Amino acid sequence: MSLQRTLIANGFADLDKSERFLNAPELHGITEPVLFDGLAMAADPDLALQSLVRLLSHNPALRTLIDDGVQRSEPLFRLLGASEALAEFLMRHPEHLDVLNAAVSPEPRARDGAELRRSLLQSVGADPQADLPVAQLHGAEAYIALRTRYRRHLTELAIRDLCAASPQDFMPDAAAELADLAGAALEAALAVSRCELAATVSPSEVAGVRLSVIGMGKCGARELNYISDVDVIYVIDAPGMEESLAVTIGNRLAAGISHAINAPGREPGLWDVDANLRPEGKDGPLVRTLESHLTYYQRWAQSWEFQALLKARSIAGDPALGARYEDAVAPLVWQSSERDGFVESVQSMRRRVTDNIPGTEEGRQIKLGKGGLRDVEFTVQLLQLVHAKADAALRCRDTTSAIAALSSAGYIGRTDARGFDAAYRYLRVLEHRIQLVQLRRTHLMPTKDSALRALAKSLAGPLSTGRPTGDSLLAQWQKIKRDVRSLHERIFYRPLLTTAAHLSADDVRLTSEAAQGRLGALGYRDTAGAIRHIEALTSGVSRRAALQRQLLPVLLDWLADGVDPDAGLLGFRRVSEALGTTHWYLGMLRDSQAAAERLCHVLSSSRLITDLLEVSPESTAWLGSNKELVPLTFEAQWQEIRAKMSRHPAATEAMRLIRLIRRREVLRIAIADSSGLLRQDEVGHALADVDRAAVLGALNVAEAEAYAAEGAKTELLVVAMGRQGGREIGYGSDADVIYVHRPLPGVPASAAQQQAESMVSRLSGLLTQPLKPAIPAERVLSIDADLRPEGKNGPMVRSLESYREYYQRWSLIWEAQALLRARPMAGPDELAADFTALIDPVRYPAAVTEADLREVRRVKARVESERLPRGADPARHVKLGRGGLSDVEWLVQLWQLQHAHHEPALRTTSTLGALQAAQELGLVNAEDAGLLAGSWRLASRIRSANVIWSGKSSDVLPSSRRDLEAVARWCGYEGGQAAQLEDDYLGLTRRARAVFERLFYGY
Repeated sequence: MSLQRTLIANGFADLDKSERFLNAPELHGITEPVLFDGLAMAADPDLALQSLVRLLSHNPALRTLIDDGVQRSEPLFRLLGASEALAEFLMRHPEHLDVLNAAVSPEPRARDGAELRRSLLQSVGADPQADLPVAQLHGAEAYIALRTRYRRHLTELAIRDLCAASPQDFMPDAAAELADLAGAALEAALAVSRCELAATVSPSEVAGVRLSVIGMGKCGARELNYISDVDVIYVIDAPGMEESLAVTIGNRLAAGISHAINAPGREPGLWDVDANLRPEGKDGPLVRTLESHLTYYQRWAQSWEFQALLKARSIAGDPALGARYEDAVAPLVWQSSERDGFVESVQSMRRRVTDNIPGTEEGRQIKLGKGGLRDVEFTVQLLQLVHAKADAALRCRDTTSAIAALSSAGYIGRTDARGFDAAYRYLRVLEHRIQLVQLRRTHLMPTKDSALRALAKSLAGPLSTGRPTGDSLLAQWQKIKRDVRSLHERIFYRPLLTTAAHLSADDVRLTSEAAQGRLGALGYRDTAGAIRHIEALTSGVSRRAALQRQLLPVLLDWLADGVDPDAGLLGFRRVSEALGTTHWYLGMLRDSQAAAERLCHVLSSSRLITDLLEVSPESTAWLGSNKELVPLTFEAQWQEIRAKMSRHPAATEAMRLIRLIRRREVLRIAIADSSGLLRQDEVGHALADVDRAAVLGALNVAEAEAYAAEGAKTELLVVAMGRQGGREIGYGSDADVIYVHRPLPGVPASAAQQQAESMVSRLSGLLTQPLKPAIPAERVLSIDADLRPEGKNGPMVRSLESYREYYQRWSLIWEAQALLRARPMAGPDELAADFTALIDPVRYPAAVTEADLREVRRVKARVESERLPRGADPARHVKLGRGGLSDVEWLVQLWQLQHAHHEPALRTTSTLGALQAAQELGLVNAEDAGLLAGSWRLASRIRSANVIWSGKSSDVLPSSRRDLEAVARWCGYEGGQAAQLEDDYLGLTRRARAVFERLFYGY
């Protein structure tokens, strides 16, 4: 067999490079069969060969170990094929090559933590038996000795790990030994720090400060990686010493630990010592007394900090002080699920699973991605926090022990527990093998095929006889990720269904208290009610109940992501009961994840949409298709309305159908909005089209009745005003209008006026009066004509000529301002054109006097002082408050009054359109325009979000945290960012108000 064929047969990837290394003089005299027998054991034979040649150049005596055959050289080849970093350690320190003589076992055991502590302390000349060990070595000499001894033990562990028959079985022991080794290194570093500090501080004072190092995260749980930051908290105790002095000494001891572990030096640092989980994080003191810790935790700590303390364990320093710390914080951990904010903390934990993953890494993440290690750890920790307050057997720190305890206590089914445990071990070994190569902190799956093949072989273990490929590894990993996601849903939610629906005895069945506790942890407030809803949905032997039992574990999870999961679950039950066994509904939920997730999202986040879906559940069919959620154009709606009116000429029947169409289209727009399919301006335009179609329909019905009763005497035009005229309305907007009529030829003015008034009154009634039977969940379109000439004191409707005379003789500047957003809405096109031609000279005057400007400013100031509701906070009122809608709109309208006569670009009913034109004309700079536009958009979005969330109109930024959270999500913020919305709104509107005052009032 040729050499290249031999290389291929033995798993080499870079044939040319490996062939050159095989010709290296360091290998002369080593027989080819012996060499290849050894290299065949390496996960990456290319890497093993290169490291072997380099190692032999440093220590030719290794040839003897190779010549003795694989019975003795197995540790060498497995190590060199798995870790270039540890091979380089042996090159730097050939005095430690004796680690390669270790006898390996297919079932290795972890080394005792006390032995590791003793060894590391001895490496720096400290007495392991001393009450306060103090190193004899210091400075670079101590750091090199400590780090070298650490890496020797790390190499010994890696050899046992790589030679274990089942890497997954050995994983918990390996992770525990890594944590113990880290603790031993910190102990030795503390001894060095004491030695170094005693050079500048009295040794008796140094000895008077007891310091305990509390391990957090994976180190605290004894499930550490090969390379990882080590999270710690420092606790001090110094009886009889002034606290400020004790804190100073404690700070210097802690800083000395980090310096000994990771300061730059001839022997590279080990890992970062991270103390950011301490009270107040980076802003808090590095060390505290136990009493200071407890004061903080009892008064100021956030819920997530107690969840982090679940892993807390004394790992170095004073053991008695560490034990006191553990005993003091343990009750706080297990009571944390009863704290205010626990649910929000849990939801934040869930989001952190996949947050902040760069797009380029999303598909390669072992730890943070979906189906990754964080998913397993989150599920297990949450179950512990929910159930361990009443069951002490669950109070384990490490994940594998916690899974076993949860299964033993009946909180997880035995089969699911085995699957979860196996998936976790697989992912941890995968992570270990990836990190071991370069001893770099990474959680990314490699991309090179050669690296994937080496990883697959290393993962399989030494007893594997197959030749796993990179593709097979990726396929297995993808399956594990899917299993983890599925197991998360089954483990956490299925017992809830089992308890409620009385399923098979083979399934885990929780007590009522445990089931309600689990739901409470997800954010359900009425947990007993939630159990009743689950029971109603899943009980029985029908196809629907069977499918709901399959779907609810996932749906409960999605509902819990909303702001009000209780309302979401109730809404889901009502929609499901209304649709019964409708085949398309159950099929959509089963087959369309997007549709099911959208349904859960809107049901748990919007009272308005939920109310509408409950009375028109057939609309859930839209959820599975983006195409169905595209708002109907005005023309399409009007065509449908005309068809309905032709088949149902009676006014009551016609208006019922018109108002049902409006209700349906508002729902379609709201769902599309919630799904992110519409921009904010598109929502306003679509809602304005819906109102326009309904008003036009009502106008046609009113005209038909009037003309049938007394003949046609006049033609009527409805003109939209305000935000309706600007097509900038939200879900809770009224329709601001004015009415114009023109008598038909030969009809007396009085008769035409009387018929016009009759039609206007009838039109308003058709749109607002209750129908029998009522239209449930309808948001009635209220008509407001207060912007007409003379306001409430003027006639409801005027003829075109009356408007002409009024505007020529008596019109005030505020009425010209109101006309800036006048837009014909319904009625004859010719009359609309004539009215527009009539009002254009009024709203776009050739000149605006100083008196007019003073009047506009006076009226604005009066509006601010008189129309703001009593007790309302101006900073939070989105319409009339500082920097809100009114400020932006009045400023833009002032520019239109002043300049639109000469600048046609300003002749628009759109606020943002006019603002953009003003910027382009140089009336406002880009920065100020951006502030004004941003404030207006956010205020508009908040106003609509209030209606969507609560079903009620409100012009105030909510103060309730729950309401604010709901509004924040509708405004595009991620969950848990309610405070960010509040800060953004208050800051943005404050700056916008400053711009408004400068440009509107001139100061």
